[in-house]
Amino acid sequence: MSDKSDMTHATRPVTPTDMSRRDVLTLAGATASVSVIPTLIDNAAMAETVAVSATVPVSFKVNGQQQHLNIDPRQSLLDVLREKLDLTGTKKGCNQGACGACTILVDGKRIVSCLTLAAMYDAADITTIEGLEANGELHPLQEAFIKHEGFQCGYCTPGQIMSGVGCIAEGHTGSAEEIQFWMSGNICRCGAYPGIVAAVADAAGRA
Repeated sequence: MSDKSDMTHATRPVTPTDMSRRDVLTLAGATASVSVIPTLIDNAAMAETVAVSATVPVSFKVNGQQQHLNIDPRQSLLDVLREKLDLTGTKKGCNQGACGACTILVDGKRIVSCLTLAAMYDAADITTIEGLEANGELHPLQEAFIKHEGFQCGYCTPGQIMSGVGCIAEGHTGSAEEIQFWMSGNICRCGAYPGIVAAVADAAGRA
């Protein structure tokens, strides 16, 4: 009789009343993990697919050459110029629009390219420092920068020159003070400002 009772007890299914609180929590956690893992895998695969396919076509002219690209819509114009087109003359300084090292011309107007999404400039005409020379000859402002020693380390120089070209085109070169004001968005940490102002004034006089 006792043997039969023991056998019945041994084979009886475990009921919730036989399980401890720890057993219940462990079982629930394991069940949840099994159900969540496929979802996580699906989400990761979906994110990877979106990352690969989420590009937009853009077409613009850079230094006289038409460019057709597929880009991440989150990419700045600066990054596209440097990483997609290998135009590394345009420098990445603060990457916050505060130093002016990334200044370029878009449709003749100067902008800081680090704060500009490339996808916004479809069909634009873009000029970088590499596009200033013509037939192997330096731009007059480039020559003036050399003549007046408007640089020291040179890191900010491409942005300074591009901003200077824009400043001259805008007609803001009536005096040294006016040039200083309209070039104030371009920082030179070496302090070569006297040479920069002199170079812009010189090139403006020959424009």
